[in-house]
Amino acid sequence: MSRIGRLPISFTTRSSPFGPIALFWEDHQGKSKIRQILLSRPGLPAPQVVHKTFPGMKSSTCLEIEELADQIGAFLEGEDICFSLEGTRLDLCSMFQQKVLRAEHGIPRGSISTYQRIARHLNRPSSARAVGMALARNPFPIIIPCHRAIRADGQLGGYQGGLVMKRKLLEMEGITLDDSGYVTTRKYFY
Repeated sequence: MSRIGRLPISFTTRSSPFGPIALFWEDHQGKSKIRQILLSRPGLPAPQVVHKTFPGMKSSTCLEIEELADQIGAFLEGEDICFSLEGTRLDLCSMFQQKVLRAEHGIPRGSISTYQRIARHLNRPSSARAVGMALARNPFPIIIPCHRAIRADGQLGGYQGGLVMKRKLLEMEGITLDDSGYVTTRKYFY
């Protein structure tokens, strides 16, 4: 357990086809809640980042976190799982980011959206760049499926786990891309 700010934070890891993931969690108002999910990036496994950023931090878990970690693992194996936001500390995000993350959470499997479409959905049509930044800082990737947001021109945009992971997640959900990496499926949401 470590202290980030004033709160005791724990972490647990889970292996996945995309490399290990780390879940930072805490007890909040009597419930175990996710504070952040850290995806491995090419050449930078999540546990390495944890140990470098928080030297000496020990892994710990509990039943709720283990169940969620198992669901995340199953999702990354291709299972169709819709996550609840109840187990997250969404309250730690700004109000704008909360709105963006909730909108992104609403995009169903097999659909995509664009940063611009999400901005329009939020009645902030000139905020596509801000939407992209809010998603780039998504503390709950996988639970909030930010891989389902792409650029208006059909390119993937960015992703915390890297573009190879983003592409594979989209393909697992039935989204097709051409050889250049452009999304060819036009099943837009919003």
